Amino acid sequence: MILQLKRLFERNGDRLALDNVIPLEELRDYGEGESFAAPISIKGSIINRAGMVSLDFACSVSFRHTCDRCLDSFVRDYSFEFEHILTKDRADPDDDSVYCEGGALDLTELTVSDIFAELPTKILCAEDCKGLCPICGKNLNLGGCGCNAEE
Repeated sequence: MILQLKRLFERNGDRLALDNVIPLEELRDYGEGESFAAPISIKGSIINRAGMVSLDFACSVSFRHTCDRCLDSFVRDYSFEFEHILTKDRADPDDDSVYCEGGALDLTELTVSDIFAELPTKILCAEDCKGLCPICGKNLNLGGCGCNAEE
């Protein structure tokens, strides 16, 4: 989803309200081993305050994960909030601002990048997930297996 912001960059006090949905079709290329289970909902605003353009938004997303301990598949919902300074000029590489080439912002790419940066590195179906038996491989969340894993 490309937002054309050239006019907003030029006019102090301008504001653009965001109430968007990024459909699943646009998210297929961003899986990185995870699957989006639903479209991403975005609400926020882009505001030009005295020549400084800021983007503030909240998003809701659902992922289909595989548990790192028991290997079961499950869906988890997340909500995140993000803030960015937008610039139409190339920024210093050490600067955290987001460069909008030609006054355009790829909201899908930025949102997905932000989300992946916030996801936990270890994904568990539940905090108390028991994982798999190291001997027979049974999912211990479903009950004991009879193996004596301590031998």
